[in-house]
Amino acid sequence: MELRQLNYVIQIANEKNFSRAADKLHIAQPSLSQQLSKLEQELGVLLFRRTTNSVELTQAGKVFVEKSQTILDTVEQLKQEMDDMAQMRRGRLVVGTLPITGSHVLPLVLPVFGAQYPQIEVVLVEETTTKLEQLTASGGTDLSLLSLPLIDSSLNCEPYLEEEIWLAVPPQHKLASRHEPIEISELTSEPFIGLKRGQGFRQITVELCEAVGFTPQIVFESSNIETVQSLVAGGMGIAFVPRMLTRTGGDFAPVYLKLSSRPTRTLVVASRKGRYLSKAAQAFISTLNETISVYRNP
Repeated sequence: MELRQLNYVIQIANEKNFSRAADKLHIAQPSLSQQLSKLEQELGVLLFRRTTNSVELTQAGKVFVEKSQTILDTVEQLKQEMDDMAQMRRGRLVVGTLPITGSHVLPLVLPVFGAQYPQIEVVLVEETTTKLEQLTASGGTDLSLLSLPLIDSSLNCEPYLEEEIWLAVPPQHKLASRHEPIEISELTSEPFIGLKRGQGFRQITVELCEAVGFTPQIVFESSNIETVQSLVAGGMGIAFVPRMLTRTGGDFAPVYLKLSSRPTRTLVVASRKGRYLSKAAQAFISTLNETISVYRNP
């Protein structure tokens, strides 16, 4: 059994298709099929059920993929640790990020990090909160930029920013001209625009409303906070918005109001407990903390 064969099985399991897996692995499909058959013969079990239209893991295949991910992640950590011990500046860092947060945080961090560590390749993975937690726990990312609360207990987190949450309303809304902060309880009958399930800020929206006794009536959903704000500006409903994501200019923007309870969200760097944190990862976190001060001091 070879390490590359473990990677082959994981890629087939992810793609559920031999052709796509072969493309991702940059090998010919017949060669991939041959390697899998050779491995299955060596193990004495079938790892996949193959039909005309699908490729599905067997029970043995599921166990094999889970253990293979752990093995490959351990090998990668060992490489990183040896590189660091040899004081090498070259390397590869996989950073997971939420699209709505990454679009504002990373343009500040990456240019500074790239200038200081030009030989470190940074690979970005944009996913939902749920998927990023899974990737971080399995070693699919070295670290991920997430928001509290985290569901997966296998993750460590280091806060780097606590920011206020504001209310966005259409310019013609009855609350738009209010000067004093808004009570969330005033929003009971309002239509909400929300992010789709699986994104952390969707849960924050629900919890803020449930804390004062009602469930928000979400009339439209989007995976993009910019779309949410455009729908609010167009008069389709209201929304909670993190301060860093508010629009600072342009004609087509909501009106932003402060909430009397001054709710916040906490952004964190998450990594798996017990995972070796490379010097590149530590340097990235340091750069993040240094550059994000623009949002700490509005």
